[in-house]
Amino acid sequence: MITVSMIVQLLIVLGALWVGSRYGSLALGAISGLGLVLLVFGFGLQPGTPPTDVIYIIIAAVTCAGIMQASGGMDWLIQIAERMLRKHPDRITFMAPLCTFFLTVLVGTGHVVYTLMPIICDIALKKGIRPERPCGVASIASQVGITCSPIAAAVVAFVTISHANHFEITIPQVLMISIPACLCGLMAAATASYKRGLDLDKDPEFQRKIQDPVQREYIYGGTATTLDKQIPQSAKNAVFIFLGALAVIVFFAIFQNLLPAYDTLRAIKGAEPLNITQDVSITADQLVKAKLSVEGMTEMFQKPLAMNLVIQIVMISAAALMIIFCKAAPKKAVGGNVWQSGMVAVVAIYGIAWLADTYFSNYTSAMQEMLGDIVAKYNWSIAFVFFLVSVLINSQGAVVVSMLPLAYSLGIPGPVLLGVLPSVYGYFFIPNYPSDIATVNFDRSGTTVIGKYLLNHSFMMPGLICVTVSTLVAYGLSMLFF
Repeated sequence: MITVSMIVQLLIVLGALWVGSRYGSLALGAISGLGLVLLVFGFGLQPGTPPTDVIYIIIAAVTCAGIMQASGGMDWLIQIAERMLRKHPDRITFMAPLCTFFLTVLVGTGHVVYTLMPIICDIALKKGIRPERPCGVASIASQVGITCSPIAAAVVAFVTISHANHFEITIPQVLMISIPACLCGLMAAATASYKRGLDLDKDPEFQRKIQDPVQREYIYGGTATTLDKQIPQSAKNAVFIFLGALAVIVFFAIFQNLLPAYDTLRAIKGAEPLNITQDVSITADQLVKAKLSVEGMTEMFQKPLAMNLVIQIVMISAAALMIIFCKAAPKKAVGGNVWQSGMVAVVAIYGIAWLADTYFSNYTSAMQEMLGDIVAKYNWSIAFVFFLVSVLINSQGAVVVSMLPLAYSLGIPGPVLLGVLPSVYGYFFIPNYPSDIATVNFDRSGTTVIGKYLLNHSFMMPGLICVTVSTLVAYGLSMLFF
């Protein structure tokens, strides 16, 4: 039953997320702390559990990617992408989102595309293509790739939380669903963007701009490129090490039987509670949590090394190899946008997920009673919840960490949740995300815009098409294979 107190506390949670998103950056996590203060000390709720496993993975992956960037390896990847784009300039609306998508898949963060965006705009202008067409969908693609990356927080968190809820899924299995689904969504969005808006030679606003010699020089004068940059062999070696680390992670995710195994306690299903006194009994699960072995209630079995630990070990080791053999300066990595954006994500997920878990863990039974009938009949409707939460908190990893446990507690099957995974990207809806704002600034033609009414911006149409198609395709594939 919903109470006034529950509603007030939910408003506190939503208010903290909204205020944090307005300030951006570290404020998302920090202002969530104020929400925790009110819930714990003001209303007496028991604090939830911080998402430490996911945070450790992000730290390891971002450190590795940041070290690769410091070595110059990211410049090489951007250079490869630019060569592909300049080779097929007439297909820029389709090629640009593919490049930004796969860069994100490789590195696990969408913030690697800032160097590529001016190049996409430059190629479009030189070819006479309206830059809004490739730029809008390319910015969307840079974020869509997060649910398709083996080292992204959203994917790792999905696998970790699913295992805890008895849906045995591996990272490669998630990628087998998310990658083809998101590629279908991106190509649908690119197709819709192909003839979007007026051609530059027919756009009166653009033609008026280039009548001014100063504006014309600003729009057409410079050439953004990375092709003149010399890439040392050490930078290329860093990329090879990084790709090798990804290959090792995927290999062990597929062949987990090759991982070292350790003795671990587990509860025996159906075991009767152990009566300690007339008023106290202990279940088998409680014994396992206390690491106590009792005959008939617990048993020992061999459990392989957890994948979240495998990812951390491999990523940190790869970073070390880059430092030793690829001339990667750790201080330079700390100053790079990959490492900095990753650490911002850590703080955001830390605060947001902890705040959400504090609220939902205290009202799980109430949520089950309130939403149980709806989600039991329409399992897929949880996609709308994921999308709306993402609009508020600007982090796909945080959406998964904070909302997936609630979804499982409502009885939604794992395959359904896998099918709606692409719906955790909704923060394009309000154009305040750094990649979208940067894309607007990089487009010297002024065709990529944040509209007068805020929601009529250049990312809305490709974003809605991409997320809708990706979710529908992922849902179909998940139902087919699981």
